[in-house]
Amino acid sequence: MSVLQRDPQDMLRVIDEDGNPVGDVPDLSDEELVTMYREMYLARHFDTRAVSLQRQGRMGTYPPLSGQEGAQIGSAFALDEEDWMFPSYREHGAALHRGLPLKRTLLYWMGHEKGNRIPEDVNMFPVAVPIATQVLHATGAGWAKKLQNEDEAVLCYFGDGATSEGDFHEGLNFAGVFDTPNVFFCNNNQWAISVPRERQTAAETIAQKAVAYGFEGVQVDGMDPLAVYAATRAAVDKAKNPGEGERRPTLIEAVQYRFGAHTTADDPSVYRDDDEVEKWKAKDPIPRLETFLRETGRLDDEAVEAIQADVKDQVAEAIKAAEAEPRPEPDEMFTHVFAEMTPEIEAQAEAFAELYAEYGDEGFLRE
Repeated sequence: MSVLQRDPQDMLRVIDEDGNPVGDVPDLSDEELVTMYREMYLARHFDTRAVSLQRQGRMGTYPPLSGQEGAQIGSAFALDEEDWMFPSYREHGAALHRGLPLKRTLLYWMGHEKGNRIPEDVNMFPVAVPIATQVLHATGAGWAKKLQNEDEAVLCYFGDGATSEGDFHEGLNFAGVFDTPNVFFCNNNQWAISVPRERQTAAETIAQKAVAYGFEGVQVDGMDPLAVYAATRAAVDKAKNPGEGERRPTLIEAVQYRFGAHTTADDPSVYRDDDEVEKWKAKDPIPRLETFLRETGRLDDEAVEAIQADVKDQVAEAIKAAEAEPRPEPDEMFTHVFAEMTPEIEAQAEAFAELYAEYGDEGFLRE
């Protein structure tokens, strides 16, 4: 059966929860598979440290990604260098693979505008915090690529909650009509903040929504990085070189779970129970891939220990570099909203300046 030409309710899997092959293993080299594991472990360790930084007051509100490493690294791995990525606000691992330095990600969540500056050699758009707005941006970029005859695919990430937004419908409908080279990647992590997946749609799957837009949708085990890679690679290839009668766009629904909070401002214990979390932790993508690599002779204790030590050093260096940057001035929050400040923002900036001059930092800090 084709990776993409399947019933959207027929979930694609390559390795099961115990790391055993249950499908066709993608044609990746041993080095590429180990690199995939390393980047997943790096994303997890970075995430753990970032949450700790926020709890210590060394960083602002932060959206954890633990549990979603398989979907992020597996999908980003499938892109060619010339392809483009449009993230939401949780794709720290995917951004790392595409070439965004960890320091930039840390600076973004520390409130530095320079953390939102994408290096010129990284084909990635800035973080999108408003829900689903990046779907429209990505669709427009895909259309531009097609009009300019550029052989590039555009991958767009969003969560299950975004599929309830009008921007999602408009973007996918446009992509279907104009046959744009887009890969729409839904990180279905079961909860849109406190709203469960079953409150988003009455459809059996999110993937099947693609049928209404005239192109293929596939549901994949999002905690199986090899299945995610296989689906995304096939979608990227189709976006660039569709077969006869095929449409370029694809909707991928990666079924997964976020182990932590929606953001560090959220308390997930209010709306979900520990048993649910533990059930999903048994599907953890990192030990799952590690077991597969060990049992196929690609990884051993010595290699794992070396990876872990190197990752810890890399993250520690990124944190040190980010914290060495001077803290942004409070009035910078008004500077980068638009290319030029609107009259409304100018008025807000002036009002803030007056209050800040009178009360200083103490007037704006919580006890």
